[in-house]
Amino acid sequence: MIAALPLVDHHVHGALRGDLTFESFAALLSESDRPAPPGTSAFDSPLGFALRRWCAPVLDLEPHAPPQVYVERRTALGAAEVNRRFLHAAGVARFLVETGYRGDELLSPAEMAEASGSAASEVVRLESVAEELAAAGVGADEFAERYAERLAERSAAAVGLKTVVAYRYGLDVDPARPAPAEVRAAAASWLRTVDAGAAPRLADPVLLRHVIWAGMDRGLPLQVHTGFGDPDLRLDRADPLRLTPLVEAVEPTGVPLLLLHCYPFHRHAAYLAHAYPHVYLDVGLAVPHVGAAARTVVAESMELAPFGKILYSSDAFGLAELHHLGATLWRQAIGDVLVERVASGDWAEADAARVATMVGSGNALRVYGTATPVRSIT
Repeated sequence: MIAALPLVDHHVHGALRGDLTFESFAALLSESDRPAPPGTSAFDSPLGFALRRWCAPVLDLEPHAPPQVYVERRTALGAAEVNRRFLHAAGVARFLVETGYRGDELLSPAEMAEASGSAASEVVRLESVAEELAAAGVGADEFAERYAERLAERSAAAVGLKTVVAYRYGLDVDPARPAPAEVRAAAASWLRTVDAGAAPRLADPVLLRHVIWAGMDRGLPLQVHTGFGDPDLRLDRADPLRLTPLVEAVEPTGVPLLLLHCYPFHRHAAYLAHAYPHVYLDVGLAVPHVGAAARTVVAESMELAPFGKILYSSDAFGLAELHHLGATLWRQAIGDVLVERVASGDWAEADAARVATMVGSGNALRVYGTATPVRSIT
């Protein structure tokens, strides 16, 4: 049944290559970049409790093992063995790995495939490609042309693209494609700061619009971070409803827009998926972070959105536990929702099984064209 359903994790990052101290491990249990209050740690959270319950047995520990015992056991096994165990336990048939953030510290798509025994494909971050060009010394006059060339090179074998405009400006970015003169002027201003020694972080709204439209020109599915994340964004400007003008502007391209995570605005995202044929959503990052409340979030995401528009993701980053935990909690959550609907007589059992397969893998295979054999529930 659902426990054995292979998944396509359509938005995920690699697992860390190296071992972790207790402090560095705990830091990866929170989206906050601030320390926990004195006398507490990030283990004192819904995610921390869920991890100790569902991940401890994978390390041969009893459920709810104390945090210090858990991390000590993890260290004794070593990063490679920990990654192997959790990536296999996740039951994911294919990982779509976004490589644009701290990629040098994480397993690459090829390494994720080797560690998990599953398939893996790459998702390219639009802003990172621009930052690579800036670091290489591209000129303002050639920025637009070189960006298109470099994006084509970087995404030649990729299955999708991603934008983090929510972090760099907000989802209320002007939806219009910028004129060439606007792009040159904005590039000149940005590149002067890079030449002066600033880190090449793309946050100019004109250039953000430009890379999004360049992504549209590539024609690959575009993932858009929405909803909560670390304090580098302003949550009030990450509501997917703020993206509506851009959703409508890009609709004629036919490019799928994948709204990632969405929480606490997942009902807003479900409306967009309901109203616009090219919009899809997941509640990926929220599922492990709300822990035992995952059922509520998954159920709410299924209130309005067409079932062919919802995808599974974990958004796991760094800790291989999060790849496993995202899959475990999602399976439990959707299983509870579907059992309840069948038991009430609202759904037929065959329809419930079909929806689980659609959301768990089928929709991603259709949108991204990742033709990996995936078994349906029978």
